[in-house]
Amino acid sequence: MKAETAEKVIPEKHKVPFGQKVAFGLGMLSNQMFPAAMGIFMVVLVQDLGFPGWMWGILFFLPRVFDSVTDPIMGFISDNTRSRFGRRRIYVFIGAIIMGISFWIMWQLYRENGVDYNFVYFLAWSIVFYLGLTIFSVPYVAMGYEMSDNFHERTNIMAIAQWIGQWAWVIAPWFWVVMYDPDWFPNADTATRTLAIWVGVICALLAMAPAVFIKTKSTKDRDDFEPLTVSNIGGSLKSILEGFKESFQIKAFRKLCISTFLIFNSFNTVASFTFFIVVYYLFRGDAAAAGVWPTLFGSVGALGTTFFVIPATAWISRKIGKRKAFLVCQGISLIGYILLWFLFVPGKPWLFLFALPFFSFGIGSLFTLMMSMTADVCDLDELKTGKRREGIFGAIYWWMVKFGFAIAGLATGAIMTLVGFDVESGSTFGAPMTGLRLFFSGLPITGTLIAMAVMYTYDLTEEKANEISDILEARKSKKEAAPAPYFYKKDKLLALTKVDVSMDEDPFGVNEKSGKELENEFKAVLNKGMHGLCFSPYLDGQNIGDQLSRDQIEKRMKVIAPYTKWVRSFSCTEGNQWIPEVAKENGLSTLVGAWIDDDKDSNEEEIMNLIDLANKGSVDIAAIGNECLLREELSEDEILEYINRVKQAVPGIKVGYVDAYYQMYTSPKIVEACDVVMINCYPFWEGYNAKHSLTYLQKMHEVVKSISGNKKVIISETGWPTDGSSVGVAEPSMENMMKYFINLNKWSRLEQVEAFYFSSFDESWKARHEGDVGARWGLWDKNEKLKVN
Repeated sequence: MKAETAEKVIPEKHKVPFGQKVAFGLGMLSNQMFPAAMGIFMVVLVQDLGFPGWMWGILFFLPRVFDSVTDPIMGFISDNTRSRFGRRRIYVFIGAIIMGISFWIMWQLYRENGVDYNFVYFLAWSIVFYLGLTIFSVPYVAMGYEMSDNFHERTNIMAIAQWIGQWAWVIAPWFWVVMYDPDWFPNADTATRTLAIWVGVICALLAMAPAVFIKTKSTKDRDDFEPLTVSNIGGSLKSILEGFKESFQIKAFRKLCISTFLIFNSFNTVASFTFFIVVYYLFRGDAAAAGVWPTLFGSVGALGTTFFVIPATAWISRKIGKRKAFLVCQGISLIGYILLWFLFVPGKPWLFLFALPFFSFGIGSLFTLMMSMTADVCDLDELKTGKRREGIFGAIYWWMVKFGFAIAGLATGAIMTLVGFDVESGSTFGAPMTGLRLFFSGLPITGTLIAMAVMYTYDLTEEKANEISDILEARKSKKEAAPAPYFYKKDKLLALTKVDVSMDEDPFGVNEKSGKELENEFKAVLNKGMHGLCFSPYLDGQNIGDQLSRDQIEKRMKVIAPYTKWVRSFSCTEGNQWIPEVAKENGLSTLVGAWIDDDKDSNEEEIMNLIDLANKGSVDIAAIGNECLLREELSEDEILEYINRVKQAVPGIKVGYVDAYYQMYTSPKIVEACDVVMINCYPFWEGYNAKHSLTYLQKMHEVVKSISGNKKVIISETGWPTDGSSVGVAEPSMENMMKYFINLNKWSRLEQVEAFYFSSFDESWKARHEGDVGARWGLWDKNEKLKVN
């Protein structure tokens, strides 16, 4: 079953304690309550304090621009903080205090001070508030990215956080009821002054929860962080800009940012119109008659998001993957935006409630998925750069959100001016209201459709994310993950390949071909048949050590049998012993390997099974071991003992040993003991350009042939990956694979060199040992589909 379509069980070791998730969620409640309350209170500036539309636009725009500029700087500081409390917690705590106090002071506005004074006062304290928001939110979001390295657990964390955070949008709309009820307050501006105190204090306490309760490791002794001096932070602007550039070079992250920008900010541009549409369209400007209906629009929608949309989004994501879940959820939201055009009916306000369950999927699912996806991107970035930069990625992602939010605020005022909607002049009916409603439905629909088109080709799937996670885990445990061993001894390789051999770098003209022409040539060569193919038996989800079934080997053997004469296997245990038998049944010759290493008991089983297979007639050439010298697991004498033992047990069958070509060059005793000399040759792993790869392959073959005497030299492995990380100037791609495959087969046929192509099928488990590129060497993908259609 495909990883993208299977619901996975999260291993216990990857689960984050529920209390930690709740603590993170309380921070999200604060993070969302501040903007939710701000959105409600902002109406007072126009409705009650007489701010014109252009002032409202500026108050939305300038503080958020300031916020968006400071975010990347805060991300750099947070990523490089050395502290026994970790990188993030101290800033979350300080930011919470600044936010709470400044929000309280910011809303202490009095009518008698006049519009101009109130405008300047509010703008100044907005800057302070947004500075506090930056200090809090950038490290807070990064904490969430760091909480788990599991693909689905990240979604669970964000789902719980968003579930808790959504209560802000349930509660905040009721401020409208309180603000405009004379039994509570004499007027709305008095109400905001009081409510702001409660919001500021409570939200500050909630924002402190992640800093107090989420466990983080000390970074006090980290020596790989940038020093946080004043001059260094100032000079870090160049690094920040470079980080910004690097992050946007990651296609997956670029798509996340663009899609979020389009959906979130097209929604926020028109969100404030809700109040005006309900009051002036549904109730003809009678705010008293409108009562709680403006409140119900936001509150009921938020309740739907809390109890249905977020759990549904997490469930859909586990079932079909994050990308498809995004497309499904945003598709549902389009239905809601369309319905709102038809279900805003004067005199029947209850009708719009039917649209809210659909409408809520847009923003309700967005950050649950996008924050989880951004955490996956942080892993991808670490794979490429070796750095953990949750802070800078979170800052850049939210920079896009906040800068877009600033533009949305400016656009809100501009749209109101454009359509002629003005409360002070009484221009609120007819054409101005129609224009407001057209933008209310049309702008989010347009933004969502474009975002869905952008995300349609998002390719950081669960499979890729898990492979990346495996590689990073291997690195942390000091296991070699990438590059492959061939690259370790490049100084030796370069010396060995300086053989004076005059060769045409493009004898078969493949470098001039591309596109359909190259595909046709590849298919023609494949259909003509190759000498040999390395057999990949492991299905997706299987790993070394798993028991293989005869059925799966039969199924895969039928796929490759028409295209090769020989099959190479690598082991004679755990079901691999079925490979030569099934190959013989399909009329193929066999190069059968016994896997030997420093586990002597396992070696004994491998050798006995190989001898048994040979005596049954299933072995044409026996290979004792594969790259044991390269891995430094066995000595030459130990390998020689195994070779001689098998030669004595199966007379008449050729026996040899397999290793990297240069390892054979430096092991004359091994070469002498072998009936055939078998070498692994990978121009890719040595970092050579695909354009010249045939030249290097020929040189590798020539190196060993020069010391082999009259013995046959077989290229037991060679190939080119179709995807993954580059090694030097060697780039994985479908085009480079096809060129290498064509060159290899035409040259080997012309020169009568026996070569085994590596490999038949993609195998995901190899990513743990050779990096992301390790899983992409097959001519067929992991589902037995030929990659070149």
